[in-house]
Amino acid sequence: MSASVPPAPPVLVFDSGAGGMSVARQIRCLLPWLPVCFVADDAGFPYGDWPEEALTAHCVELLARLVDELRPCAVVIACNTASTLVLAPLRARVSIPVVGTVPAIKPAAERSRSGLVTVLATPATVIRDYTFDLIRRFAPDTAITLVGARRLAGLAEDLVAGREVDLSVLAEEIAPCFVEKNGARTDVVVLACTHYPLLLPQLMKVAPWEVDWLDPAPAIARRLANVLGEAAMFPQAGAALPAGADRVIATTGTDMSRLLALLAHPG
Repeated sequence: MSASVPPAPPVLVFDSGAGGMSVARQIRCLLPWLPVCFVADDAGFPYGDWPEEALTAHCVELLARLVDELRPCAVVIACNTASTLVLAPLRARVSIPVVGTVPAIKPAAERSRSGLVTVLATPATVIRDYTFDLIRRFAPDTAITLVGARRLAGLAEDLVAGREVDLSVLAEEIAPCFVEKNGARTDVVVLACTHYPLLLPQLMKVAPWEVDWLDPAPAIARRLANVLGEAAMFPQAGAALPAGADRVIATTGTDMSRLLALLAHPG
């Protein structure tokens, strides 16, 4: 009689709210046998309102405590705003891999045919030195428009909670993304907040013309698999995930079963 296979340690996916679920669902699709523990720091939402030093200290302390409690195999910070500040100090505190989320500026510049690319992010992300460094390194010859949207993350939270999304507000928020210059038009929009892919059908509906909406979530999932190496194949490709292996935690203690349902049906 063969011995039972012990459950795999989970990957800890962390965000300020529901947005990181766009990343968690891609991880589920790529690594369906890997348990996911999704933590929504809704007590701290929105992160864009925090001073940088306070946000860094808050996230590092919270994540270090969660790593001690949950014993994950890796941490995925599924938040651009937090990742631009927290990656280095968190990696210095924990001994497991930490994967971050940063604006997908390099692939956007490579994909664009018009040379006009927009980075749609939170107001905090578009002013970070990290973002400007990515532009200097990977898109020096591309015209990058930075758009800090103040209401999109809240609209995504509304959608996940089952509330109707006001399409007129959505259209107003994304209008600055669409630039026409010397006969060329914006052809790639980087979704530089993990909340935004949750709104993709609505974004496509209100966009004034068709663009390539660049969602970094699939690349983040691939990066996690690469970092985990053989551990990502635990116990083997195609193995069934045990019932109840996934968890969703809110730092306010709010019931997050709605997010667990999203994770259970990632397609």
